[in-house]
Amino acid sequence: MASLQSLRRKIASVKNTQKITKAMKMVAAAKLKRAQSRILSARPYAHQLREVMSNLSQRVNRASHPLLSRRDGNALELLVVTSDRGLCGAFNTNILRRAVEFLEEQRGQGKQVSVSVVGRKSIDFFKRRDWPIRQEWPGVFDRLSFEHALDIGQNVVSQYHSGTFDHLYVVYNEFKSAMQQEVIVEKLLPIESLHVSEEGEKPSMGGGYLYEPDEGELLETLLPKHFEIQTYRVLLESAAAEQAARMTAMDGATRNAGELIKKVTLFYNKTRQAAITKELMDIVGGSEAIK
Repeated sequence: MASLQSLRRKIASVKNTQKITKAMKMVAAAKLKRAQSRILSARPYAHQLREVMSNLSQRVNRASHPLLSRRDGNALELLVVTSDRGLCGAFNTNILRRAVEFLEEQRGQGKQVSVSVVGRKSIDFFKRRDWPIRQEWPGVFDRLSFEHALDIGQNVVSQYHSGTFDHLYVVYNEFKSAMQQEVIVEKLLPIESLHVSEEGEKPSMGGGYLYEPDEGELLETLLPKHFEIQTYRVLLESAAAEQAARMTAMDGATRNAGELIKKVTLFYNKTRQAAITKELMDIVGGSEAIK
């Protein structure tokens, strides 16, 4: 049976842990509010730019633009976006599991696969496995800014132009709400048009437009910018989802610590009461023996 001193130490230890998890929950909640505001502000711009690019791409020869033209090569790269820190529940586990499933599926189809990784958790994971890592970006989410998207975007686009890979996919956690995140596998390169509607009509922004200077030159300028914006959106989605997952995980840990404190305290009181009762019985037994 555990001693009273060890039980007191365990209760004190769990209480200290509870204070830490509660503080981490509050910090994550504050960070989530800022991250949620950023992604909700960035989404409309990213989605509207995607619609503009889709509209423009239907008016030009897609084969004339490297980021639009389809390739028949088998080289594929997966950009894996995870967090730099843990203590966020199954946030990273779900992404890495989906990434491995996707890579194994593509390799089974005869594709030559490689990975680029964002976040220390994915870096540590893939370094212990046989998947080739082309590029890694640790510490992005410490102070996330558009410069990180530029760095990643320019690196990826230059490698795509040079023929290092023919298709680029990204796997990340999309922010839905504070309680829900969804693992998404999305194709980034080559950039594809929006889906054709059920009536068979191509998506349109409504009517014809006059472009200055022309559609081709606009695409040359906007395509790299579009890719960088979509990369930034993915990073913002992941940052918000990470804080939401961490807040939920720390809330659960705090409540579990409270339940554990109640259970150990109850056991401590029962053990203490049993010890007191035993001492009283020893005293009474000794008194009777003297008589």
